[in-house]
Amino acid sequence: MNILICSCIGFLVGGIPFGYLVGRLILRDDIRNHGSGNIGATNVARVIGWKWGSVVLFLDALKGLLPTWGAACLARTYESESMQIHMAVATGISAILGHMYPVYLRLRGGKGVATALGVVLVLAPQAVLIALAVFAVVAGATRLVALGSILSALAFGGIQLTLMGSRALDARNLSLTVFSVVVPLLIIWRHRSNIVRLVKGTELTVTTPVGPDEETPNTESDQRDR
Repeated sequence: MNILICSCIGFLVGGIPFGYLVGRLILRDDIRNHGSGNIGATNVARVIGWKWGSVVLFLDALKGLLPTWGAACLARTYESESMQIHMAVATGISAILGHMYPVYLRLRGGKGVATALGVVLVLAPQAVLIALAVFAVVAGATRLVALGSILSALAFGGIQLTLMGSRALDARNLSLTVFSVVVPLLIIWRHRSNIVRLVKGTELTVTTPVGPDEETPNTESDQRDR
């Protein structure tokens, strides 16, 4: 019952659409009508500015971190040692899914990277530090946020499974093992239109600004994703 309650809270908190809310506050319009049509921090940054994009990035990460951390603390108090990691993992996955498919926006959410970052800071801090380094190197060298996100998600999964080693199939760690496989695949799935553009060479770089009244070549395919 505790896992179910925490998962529901995680899903609802994860679904809070901070990018949408910032768009309404600053643009007085739906951010999904501009740029790539996404509510994520990158689109907010391109359309409104990097100050607001950074705010959205922080808040999106926080809505993954806080429910997961809260579930971990609750589990240490009320659950057996074998159930503690499962409760935190279930809450974290729910928060990520809440961001990707928010009930407040008819399931039209973001791609889950920032929220997943908040979750893994609690669940697997060692692996996430290396994944962040991968993101920084790739995004810094190519200026392609999508490519950095995809490769860092893959890096996180591979590194975490490597760190767990033979313990990955222990009953206590099984949920974290599933998380380390499923969440990177979910993030890659949400980036499928970006992958098509990367192959075609039409993906926008992080330094490409988009005014509030402009649409990027990404808009139509990103909206079809949702």
